[in-house]
Amino acid sequence: MNPICKDRVVVITGAGRGLGREYALEFARQGAKVVVNDLGGRGDGVGSGTSGPAIEVVKEIEALGGQAVANADDVADWNGAKRLIDTAIEAFGGLDVLVNNAGILRDRTLVNMEEEDWDAVIRVHMRGTFAPARHAAAYWRAESKAGRQRDARIINTSSSSGLYCNAGQSNYGAAKAGIAAMSVIAARELDRYGVTVNAIYPTAASRLTDDIFATGEWATMRAESLAKGFDPLAPDNVAPLVAWLGSAESASITGRVFGARGGRITVAEGWHAGPRIEKEGRWSAQELGALIPDLVKQAAPNALTTGEIPAQ
Repeated sequence: MNPICKDRVVVITGAGRGLGREYALEFARQGAKVVVNDLGGRGDGVGSGTSGPAIEVVKEIEALGGQAVANADDVADWNGAKRLIDTAIEAFGGLDVLVNNAGILRDRTLVNMEEEDWDAVIRVHMRGTFAPARHAAAYWRAESKAGRQRDARIINTSSSSGLYCNAGQSNYGAAKAGIAAMSVIAARELDRYGVTVNAIYPTAASRLTDDIFATGEWATMRAESLAKGFDPLAPDNVAPLVAWLGSAESASITGRVFGARGGRITVAEGWHAGPRIEKEGRWSAQELGALIPDLVKQAAPNALTTGEIPAQ
């Protein structure tokens, strides 16, 4: 098969392990030149400053016959994100694809969450998506204005927790919902420069999610599939979608959010206006008591954490 990303330059954040590692390897198999970014910290964001995991992925890519360099910058740091984008330009002469994948978890219910738990998760996910995207977008705008417009891509990482609201993850869910909205907005802003922006919400086992999938219905479902020879929660299942979104073939797709789990790919449908009541002039608070409950009954219920609409 012909590689679909031949000679495209790809930056992937959080690519030393888990999903990011699989993305890096798949892009390399598809002919891309890859900048592998990873801080080397724990899943809760504690500990950093080592390029060891990133270097190991670079070695794997080189063993495949591909080209890659490691980067250990903090992508939530403004200057660190700039250095990351500059690494691609200096090492490979440009940038075509940015995959924002870096993330941490600090799950707590709202009444147990500390300020630091909120700030750390929001910083890594939201600022760690914004800062690399901002510097990449500035580069692509400059290239476009110079008559060298690139067929560029940003692929951000949302989550079912942000889209469908998982209890115990108000920090993570808020960040991931924000990233989904940011992706649609950025798609509308960057189209003029030849840049598409999409997001994914992957479901896969990693060090951040292994404990979630180890018990209950997830564990049963996974065991049944493994008995048939397929792991529906393997992170490499998500990588082909990400590589395709980073290819030239995806030029017509922008501003969308895709779910990926096992062999399933879903297009998420975002917020939209539902049923309404309306009159000439202002409502009184007393009037609404007889109307709002019925209005809510007419609306589709919020999705389950799986993304499915519950039966009414």
